Amino acid sequence: MKQITVTTPLLPSLEKLTPYLEDIWQRKWLTNNGYYHQLLEKELCDYLGVKHISLFSNGTLALVAAMQVLELKGEVITTPYSFVATSHSLMLNNLTPVFVDVEPETFNLDPTNIVDAITDKTCAILPVHVYGNPCDHQAIQTIADKYDLKVIYDAAHAFGVKKDDCSVLNWGDLSILSFHATKAYSTIEGGAIICHTPEMKQKLDKLKNFGFDSETELSLLGSNSKMNEIQAAFGLASLGLIDDAIKKRQQVAKKYREALADVSGIRFLNDLDGVHHNYSYFPIIIDEQEYGLSRDALYEKLRENNVLARRYFYPLITEFKLYKNNHKTIQHSSDVAKSISDNVICLPMHHELDLKDVEKIMDLIK
Repeated sequence: MKQITVTTPLLPSLEKLTPYLEDIWQRKWLTNNGYYHQLLEKELCDYLGVKHISLFSNGTLALVAAMQVLELKGEVITTPYSFVATSHSLMLNNLTPVFVDVEPETFNLDPTNIVDAITDKTCAILPVHVYGNPCDHQAIQTIADKYDLKVIYDAAHAFGVKKDDCSVLNWGDLSILSFHATKAYSTIEGGAIICHTPEMKQKLDKLKNFGFDSETELSLLGSNSKMNEIQAAFGLASLGLIDDAIKKRQQVAKKYREALADVSGIRFLNDLDGVHHNYSYFPIIIDEQEYGLSRDALYEKLRENNVLARRYFYPLITEFKLYKNNHKTIQHSSDVAKSISDNVICLPMHHELDLKDVEKIMDLIK
C-alpha cells in the first residue's frame, strides 16, 4: 500500500539545480560566505520583507547564536509546547528555561502567564510561532518593554507568514528560521537569524565563523555554523517554488476543515484574521470522550493504514527525562500545554498531497 507521509521535501528539479552546481564546481568556493550564500541572503530579504538576514547551517545553531549575540544571562521565559531545539538552545548557553503555559486557541505562549514568571534574573522571552501561527506579539512586547527584556522569536515554522501585510519575522529583537527538509521551504538543512541593523548582522556573521574579525584578529567566542554553497544553491533553486507550494497546502487545509467540521470530538485551528499563513502543519486535537477513540488509538489506526501522521509536539519538553524535575529549569503549571500535547495529531500536510489521499485520511478518521 502507498504510504502517505506527514510531509515531503520541496525539491527543485535537477534541471533547475544542475546549473548552480556546475557554477559552484567552476568557482571552487564551497563555503565561507560564497557567492550563492550572499545571493540567497539578498533574495530572502526581498522575498520575506526583512532588512537583514544571516544564514546558518541549521536552525538550532541559529537559536544558540541568537542567545550568544544578545549576551543573555539568567532566566528566559519560554514554552514547553515546542520542539526541544527551543529549550536546548537555552541550556547550551547556560541559561535557565522558565516554562509557562500556552493559549488554548493558538497553542502559543500565553502572555498572561509571563508576568507572574518574571524575577530579577529574567533577561528575555523566547516565544514560538507554533505551526506558523503568529504569537500575540503586541502583548509580549508590552511586557518586554515594561521589564526591559529581550524578545527572541523561534519562528522555525513561520517562513513567509505575515500579519497585516507585515512579516512576523520583523517582531522582537531577533527571529530565527529553520530551513530543515521537513519545513515548507528548505535548504536541506539550514537556518537563519533575522535582525534589524547592519551592526547586528555583522556580529552574527562573526559568531558563525568562530568570532574572527579578520585573518589575524579574533573578538568573539563563536562556532562554525556557516551555510555552505550547495545548501544556498538548493535554497535559491527552491525559492521560486514556494508560493505555489503554499497554495497547494492551503487547498489541503481547506479540504481537511470542510471534512472535519461535523466530526464530533475533533478540534482544529482555523486561519487567523489578517494573517497570511504558510500551512506548514495541520494539527487536530482529539477529545476521546466525544470522539469515541483516544488520540493514540487513532494514531495507530492511521499508521496501520499507511497514513504516517505524527504526534507533534509530544511529549511536552518538560516531560522528557532530560528536563523533568531538572533543577536547572523552572517549570510553572502547564495544564493547557499538557492537554494539547496528549491529544494532538498532525495530519499529512504538503504540496504533493493528492486530494484523493486527503479523502482516504478523512474516511479513516470518520
